[in-house]
Amino acid sequence: MSAFRGDVVGEVAGSDTLSLDERTLYEHSEGEEDHRYAHGRPSSEVSEGDPDHDILESEDERERLLTEQKGLFRKGVKIGKRDQKKPVTEKMQRRKNSQNEEASALMYEMEEGVGVRSRLWRRLAIYAAIVVLFIVLLSVAYRVSKPKQQGSAAAMLSNGTSLFAPTTILISLDGFRADFLYRGLTPTLNEFIQNGISPKYMKPSFPSVTFPNHYTMATGLYPEAHGVVGNSFWDPSLQKEFFYTDSDRSLQPFWWGGEPLWVTSERQNVRAAVHMWPGSEAHIGNVEPAHIDKYNGSEVLPSKVNRILEWLDLPGPLDVGATADEPRPQLIAAYVPDVDNDGHMYGPNSTEIRKTITSVDTMLGSLLSGLEARNLTNIVNVVVVSDHGMATTDMSRTIQLEDLIDPNELEHIDGWPLYGLRPKNINDLDRLYRQVLDKTKNNPNVEVYLKSNMPERYHFSHNERIAPLWIIPKTGWAIVTKAEYNVEQAKANNEVYHPRGIHGYDHEHPLMRAIFVARGPAFPHKPNSRVEPFQNIELYNIICDSISISPAPNNGTLRLPLKPVGLHTDPETPPNETPADPMASSGAMLATATIPSLSSLAASASGLEDSMSSFPLAEPPVTTTSSAAPAASSGFTEESWWEWLTHKGQNAEEWVEEFLHKHLPGGNDDDDKSP
Repeated sequence: MSAFRGDVVGEVAGSDTLSLDERTLYEHSEGEEDHRYAHGRPSSEVSEGDPDHDILESEDERERLLTEQKGLFRKGVKIGKRDQKKPVTEKMQRRKNSQNEEASALMYEMEEGVGVRSRLWRRLAIYAAIVVLFIVLLSVAYRVSKPKQQGSAAAMLSNGTSLFAPTTILISLDGFRADFLYRGLTPTLNEFIQNGISPKYMKPSFPSVTFPNHYTMATGLYPEAHGVVGNSFWDPSLQKEFFYTDSDRSLQPFWWGGEPLWVTSERQNVRAAVHMWPGSEAHIGNVEPAHIDKYNGSEVLPSKVNRILEWLDLPGPLDVGATADEPRPQLIAAYVPDVDNDGHMYGPNSTEIRKTITSVDTMLGSLLSGLEARNLTNIVNVVVVSDHGMATTDMSRTIQLEDLIDPNELEHIDGWPLYGLRPKNINDLDRLYRQVLDKTKNNPNVEVYLKSNMPERYHFSHNERIAPLWIIPKTGWAIVTKAEYNVEQAKANNEVYHPRGIHGYDHEHPLMRAIFVARGPAFPHKPNSRVEPFQNIELYNIICDSISISPAPNNGTLRLPLKPVGLHTDPETPPNETPADPMASSGAMLATATIPSLSSLAASASGLEDSMSSFPLAEPPVTTTSSAAPAASSGFTEESWWEWLTHKGQNAEEWVEEFLHKHLPGGNDDDDKSP
């Protein structure tokens, strides 16, 4: 019943239009319960002229003003005299009004405010996400762009005075053939092998000439991939010629594809120093090494040692006095041309080259001593490599180009000692190819290929800078034009062919083999460890790993740590082999300082020349017009190889007969007779 009354009161209180009779009727219907709360007369009993009437009206007006609400959901509530008579009912009514107000406010928020706030929160969330993403990107950019703190302290090694981040010295000995290590001329390198890790040899890339191979070692790419396909070549798209000794042409960056070591390291904030390495002056990728020395062919070997040690003596990034202009490099790449120069001039078996090999080994000894004096022997990696080997030349192993093809039909001739031919009319290519094949069919010392059928192992066909037709002589042979060397006249005058040493042949031939020897913290192997031979495309990854940088895409697959197959002193290790020197062609006179093996002669006669001999190498042929130092006299009279072979066969037959005579029963009766 009270609930019902409350509802009725709420309805009455919420109406501003109830008449006086309706109010009076409502008040009288409350019953006895309502009269208990009345303290005066009802307003209906007060006359209009009565003073009390004026007081009541003023109070009603004041209460109406106090209880009136304004807003979207306002309700006019008038509290009259009847409300004063019912304080309990009024409290109940106010609680109900308060609940109604809260419900109305909630509905307002739901209908009018929630959608706005939801959109606002979504916008704030988006803005916050953008800010967070920007901060993350800014942090990444800062970490990538800021100079390294040279790694953590755990990644750095101390020599007692300074902390060194991973550091590698890479030294290339141009033209240092692998078997030069077996001549008793290289005590430093031999000791280095005993303390480090190395294969029996490292294979160069084809063609085995200086610029393509040095850039292959620097990039890990085959020459067909990085574009330096020879020491000289023609680019049909650029309509320009590359020639390695012409710096105005060869040092243009468009010749050099790929990413060399010094660019890779500098891009990763690892500072590099390059000393005369081929290609380092070409401004590749618009990235310059921190230190660079231009090529200087007259520089003496001790100066190279001093230069390398000067770089190592620079303050490190955590040392007092460190400057951004003169940072200590973590990569040092140095080029040593001396062995190659003298190998070309005097030949790989000359007295002069022996002196040069000894001098280079002494230079390496000075460098290693300098590292030891600085307590860097076990802190800095040292890697010694070469780019190719060297073969002896001879007048009897020359082929006249004009005997094979008319130079007037050629637009360009690329390379040397290989010849890449570009016909003036490309439609003549097949005819010229068949012509050269026909003229060399009886000469096993020449191979002829189109670019399209080049042996796959050469990796030398997928670049427009590679000429469409190639004449490739066997190792030790040379193709020459009459303008540079007239073969017929040279034979008549018994002239010596120069240069005395050549490379550039089949990269897998034993005479073209190079070296790789490494030691340092990046090579934590047993001393004297041996790995299987590998090609020089692997060097780039090895050097990158040694200084903790990420290599660019390349053709190599070998990564650190290297996987030894044993020690060089293991019984199953292949013996040190010295490749047979190329033999003079049939009918030529050959003076030798030592007797070559029978197997090497047979291989040379067949044109294969891939056999190996443990005998000392033959000295270069000597002629009366030679300008080179004369070879040591062997004491043998000059004879053709066929005469020599026949003579040795007769000696072998006599030896067999003597052996049988002594060891068969009854074969030595005469020896048992007393005098």
